[in-house]
Amino acid sequence: MTLLIIRHAESVENADKYNGFYQDPRPYSGAAAHRISSSLVGLTPRGFRQAQWLAETLPDHIQHEPRVYTSTYRRAIDTAAIALPSLPDGWPQQTPLLDEQHYGDATYMTKRELYDTYPELAEDRRQRKHIWTAPGGGESLAKGVTQRAADFTALARTALRTPGTVIAFTHQTAAVALRALLGDLPLPEILAEERKGKLPNAAILHYDLHGDRFSRTAMTTPPPL
Repeated sequence: MTLLIIRHAESVENADKYNGFYQDPRPYSGAAAHRISSSLVGLTPRGFRQAQWLAETLPDHIQHEPRVYTSTYRRAIDTAAIALPSLPDGWPQQTPLLDEQHYGDATYMTKRELYDTYPELAEDRRQRKHIWTAPGGGESLAKGVTQRAADFTALARTALRTPGTVIAFTHQTAAVALRALLGDLPLPEILAEERKGKLPNAAILHYDLHGDRFSRTAMTTPPPL
């Protein structure tokens, strides 16, 4: 009984982050920035190749009929559509439990603009990123994202009451929360690893379920494409 956590393939935001999305001053509101991030940001040509690599790779790791979930963000939905094009009706299922961290009014703000606009939040953002709560309806990694990760983990356990594979297409920050939760590790430890090197786009984290506990067995990363 296996859980595969997959970070979406490379998006146009990943590839051109500081030339297009983060402008100073930001030319749109926080709400508009969030709509751009969730609804408009798709895959790069390299991202399409990564998703095609997933289509070639995943069959070797799938047992029985997979239960496939994606976030509600376009880049995760598109990755799943290319990676698993022949799923039965009703799959994949979209769930906000796998969404990227909601940055609220801070979405696509540069650090300078963020710190100048919300100076009272600057110290947490600099030193305690896991507890920093994004302003204007956003969430923190330690509470909002981690609670969603816990809820998804419960969903996965339920789905795996019958043998098979659960596949989750998600985002870097949500993957951080899932890694900490499934590995029973503190968030700052995972964030320290992420500072050395983020989970690559289209990487696959493999977990096996034994009793009520998940244990990580492997990480598969795509070749340079």
